[in-house]
Amino acid sequence: IYLLYISPLLCRRLHLNKKATDKQPYSKLPGVSLLKPLKGVDPNLINNLETFFELDYPKYEVLLCVQDHDDPAIDVCKKLLGKYPNVDARLFIGGKKVGINPKINNLMPGYEVAKYDLIWICDSGIRVTPDTLTDMANQMTEKVGLVHGLPYVADRQGFAATLEQVSAILLYFIGVSFQQYVIETVTALCLSGSSCLLDPCITEQIAPPLMSQQPSHNSAAKRAFTLALKAPLPTRGWKFAMATQVAMQNSGSYSISQFQSRMIRWAKLRINMLPATIICEPISECFVASLIIGWAAHHVFRWDIMVFFMCHCLAWFIFDYIQLRGVQGGALCFSKLDYAVAWFIRESMTIYIFLSALWDPTISWRTGRYRLRCGGTAEEILDV
Repeated sequence: IYLLYISPLLCRRLHLNKKATDKQPYSKLPGVSLLKPLKGVDPNLINNLETFFELDYPKYEVLLCVQDHDDPAIDVCKKLLGKYPNVDARLFIGGKKVGINPKINNLMPGYEVAKYDLIWICDSGIRVTPDTLTDMANQMTEKVGLVHGLPYVADRQGFAATLEQVSAILLYFIGVSFQQYVIETVTALCLSGSSCLLDPCITEQIAPPLMSQQPSHNSAAKRAFTLALKAPLPTRGWKFAMATQVAMQNSGSYSISQFQSRMIRWAKLRINMLPATIICEPISECFVASLIIGWAAHHVFRWDIMVFFMCHCLAWFIFDYIQLRGVQGGALCFSKLDYAVAWFIRESMTIYIFLSALWDPTISWRTGRYRLRCGGTAEEILDV
């Protein structure tokens, strides 16, 4: 348990928010094709997209992919295409069905015409800085097949935004996140698909076979494509790398109920793709872990269980705050009291989220419903 604290702290201290070393001259950086899946509009969409048109990178193209012909995101895309005529950008409408994953279906027209050596898949809610792509490209070495950004949440107004920002640290970098983003970045078991830069060898050798499988063998939800890459990479000698900059999530639509639904959906994915999660995840949460360790300390050292529980939770609370400040790279946009309330609410929700995920294995995402199977496969639930 204590390794969950120390390793992320060291990883963050040594890697995150550090200026990446230029491993090759700026003019010789490989070309990148950015695949941008879009559906619907939120208040921050145009500002988020515009940051990709202002990247400081020698060769890249922006491939905007929209599934539906009446999607309001099309007007936003056309506005940006007109505003930045010198940026190599194109709009694709309609998608191409290759399986049940709607995100992959949406991206396929852009993927098929991508002209550069590297593929960057990045969600619509992500905001970047001018040097984000340069940072990711510099992590690409001969043996690295995929570079991903650690998901984090941008500063926004309201308590729901505070809850998401606090939970981002707990989910992605401590507890369950330690499993996903420290151990598994090395062993290639699991990572986030919010922002991933792929080597062309991976997209040619692994992605097309996965996407051309029968629907019952395709993963069903947002992160399933990158999760599906986990098995072949180690056997082919590929490694993962983490960008020094976080993948800044800046969705303009957020609420506590949306956050809770998303946490339940992700828990369902983890349980089905990594069955050991059923045992490991509950005992890695603060309150449950503190009770178990307190019970053990009482029987071994005759310490008072409740005193140990309170002290252990306090230490957990402080370490989480230190980690949050470190990933933020500066002052937080909310008070310590707001942090304390958000932290307590998030920790109190964990058991409910986990039990809800176990109770119903179906996932509702975008306009579809899917039934998950053990091992990460899924089938679409069609209304009769």
